[in-house]
Amino acid sequence: MDYRPLGRTGVQVSPLCLGAMMFGPWGNDDRADSIRIIHRALDAGINFVDTADVYSNGVSEEIVGEALQGRRDDVVLATKFFMPMSDDANQRGGSRRWIIREVENSLRRLDTDYIDLYQVHRPSPDTDVEETLGALTDLVRQGKIRYIGSSSYSASQIVEAQWASRERNLERFVTEQPPYSILVRGIEEDVLPTIQRHGMGSLTYSPLGGGWLSGRWRKDAASTPTSSARPSARFDMSNPANQRKLDIVEELALLAEQAGLALIELAIAFVITHPAVTAAIVGPRTMEQLESYLPATEVVLTADVLDRIDQLVAPGVTVNPEDNSYGAAELTPAARRRP
Repeated sequence: MDYRPLGRTGVQVSPLCLGAMMFGPWGNDDRADSIRIIHRALDAGINFVDTADVYSNGVSEEIVGEALQGRRDDVVLATKFFMPMSDDANQRGGSRRWIIREVENSLRRLDTDYIDLYQVHRPSPDTDVEETLGALTDLVRQGKIRYIGSSSYSASQIVEAQWASRERNLERFVTEQPPYSILVRGIEEDVLPTIQRHGMGSLTYSPLGGGWLSGRWRKDAASTPTSSARPSARFDMSNPANQRKLDIVEELALLAEQAGLALIELAIAFVITHPAVTAAIVGPRTMEQLESYLPATEVVLTADVLDRIDQLVAPGVTVNPEDNSYGAAELTPAARRRP
């Protein structure tokens, strides 16, 4: 497997990053099986693992920590903080108070002395970015974390954080973790160019569009998600945008077949082909799912295939805006001074 520079850090990582969200009660509650999946990924050449404190309320971190015993030095280990860890209003967010406490919890669960990449899971509209960066800078200087990153930041938030780091002589975010797939291309317009301009690495999540590009849901198939089964607007099939997604998936499946690929391989290869993408996070729940992801690293998409994808979903377009994880707050009626 070829490796890529993680921004300007000098660290080299695999084009696939193993996402651990499905390890634990949220997905695969068989710890031994989850550990086998992690070991298989490492044996296949993946050296980048991403988890978060909130995944299965810490269980994911525990499983990752157990799996990496004896192999910790060979892995670039990333985790995240920010999401609520209890009903306590202060056990969440980007405050110094919480960061200093929660990093110790993650270190304990991961059974490691340091975290390679510690990321803010979401931006906070009510916390000064300098508060968050200041706490993270102290942790870098203490040797508890090596680098810091952001997740689901808009382009303007990325720039604000970079400016604050330089103005206040604080550690800067060296990576951003945005959603990206053939169906969710909004970040191509501003987030990815901003990442490139600031020399950041990117580890993009949901390359299969939350399951839409896995072949699991097809037009007129019994397995198509329904609003009763998946109440989120992302899966509400009364939404014309989701009907459009089903039509696009049919066309992509045909394109993949013509190119001699599985739809999953086409989808992941599309993501890691973008010059601003360092790695795509793949989050298997089963060994079979992991095995279906691995061949994508060897796929080279021709210009004709990429052109056809652009015809189906134009660059910079997210078919269903509900799939974007950033910018929503700015577009609410309240933010636009509407009653």
